[in-house]
Amino acid sequence: MPKKETPAKATTYAAPALEKGLDILELLSSVSRPMGLSDISQAVGRSKNEIFRMLHVLEKRHYIERAQGNDLYTLTNRLFLLGMERPPLKGLLDIALPMLHELSDDTQQSSHLVVPSEQFMVVIARIDPPADLGLVVRIGHRRPILEGTSGMVLTAFQLEPVRRRWVEEYGADMTAKSRAELEDRLVDIARKGYAAIKSTVVPGITDISVPVMSNGAAVASLAIPYMKRSGVPVSQAEATRMACGVAAAISSRLP
Repeated sequence: MPKKETPAKATTYAAPALEKGLDILELLSSVSRPMGLSDISQAVGRSKNEIFRMLHVLEKRHYIERAQGNDLYTLTNRLFLLGMERPPLKGLLDIALPMLHELSDDTQQSSHLVVPSEQFMVVIARIDPPADLGLVVRIGHRRPILEGTSGMVLTAFQLEPVRRRWVEEYGADMTAKSRAELEDRLVDIARKGYAAIKSTVVPGITDISVPVMSNGAAVASLAIPYMKRSGVPVSQAEATRMACGVAAAISSRLP
């Protein structure tokens, strides 16, 4: 009788020091305030001695920093900058930044570039407005992807299976009515080719967002937080048209 084969067990490896460091980084990325040693130790379930050593190494390598005058820790931008060096994003930025500068000069508005990151939309580049007034969004700013205009544009221009999965996963807490309204809005955005929605965060701002496409799906969103003010000759409709042209030009140069 042939001997039965037993299923191979998955090999698991432990790296306790690495896990402690990642626990700290993930914790600090999820909070909006600096944290002290005791709070961090309690939150990650490790002793103060363990956490102190890890904090020292992370601070030495510039992944975290302490605010001047206290012992509260916060993340630096080092992880974000490392992510920006990945070839796809670096290539996108190399192509897009000169065009964004020109767009902001022509529209007299600020502009920024947004990419998806799991359930979030993240700002990876911004161009300040040449005028004295304008809305500026900091690099690294993130919001739930279905709560922002750029995030909805990113979702609307995904391939059907991806779009459906994003709505199901990231909109899991929505009511049936809210889900249906979102679906209708995504269809409308895809039909028009862009979104121009009044900001729910900053009164007087209309968020213009246009997809940057590669291989049939949006890899980024070009956004203008349009501010209507005296002395600016470019209307919202003209700014939208110009943003669409720049997004198409960026898309044409992507692989």
